[in-house]
Amino acid sequence: MAAPTEAQIAHQELIDKIDIHSIHKTFRNPHWRPNQRRNKNIKTILGDASRKEASVNATPQDNSGAVSPAPGDDGLSTSGSSTPAQQSASGSNLQPNLAQASRSLSKLVLEKTLRPNGAGGATTSAPSATYTNIESAPSLAHTKRYCDITGLPGPYLDPKSRLRYHNREVFGFIRTLPQGAAEQYLEARGAHTVLK
Repeated sequence: MAAPTEAQIAHQELIDKIDIHSIHKTFRNPHWRPNQRRNKNIKTILGDASRKEASVNATPQDNSGAVSPAPGDDGLSTSGSSTPAQQSASGSNLQPNLAQASRSLSKLVLEKTLRPNGAGGATTSAPSATYTNIESAPSLAHTKRYCDITGLPGPYLDPKSRLRYHNREVFGFIRTLPQGAAEQYLEARGAHTVLK
């Protein structure tokens, strides 16, 4: 290998002088580490939201005691006698028993969901409407029609192939389709005819 020339040496010195990575940065903390908490993905966010909604819908809103079970069944009652943090005889607070608290909460949720309407004389509210339990009459609004090729609004209908299309360019494409392709587009929309 040939020895570097003066121009190459000068060029390398210039690169070393301009190199930003070789400059000591006094503003950066050498002990800094990125945060270990990860952002929640959409699945986790939706799961949390549905659990929160189910919890709000399932827990009783009245504190009348009408939803409390008979005392003495398996040691867990919702009347407050088995509250995890109770005052002891000496007056100091005990540490809460989380397992007992979660069992009590689970029992409350089950009691609320299994309680028949009108039992115990408690007032019942109307069921809340969600996307899973809503029942309504069919809409009276006109259905929107979309182009079978592009998915854009499709105000036109080809009488020969019965395909909906968006504009003249798509119409030209429809007319160049082979024999069975138009039927496949109609099948994707659910408007195809099945001959027996």
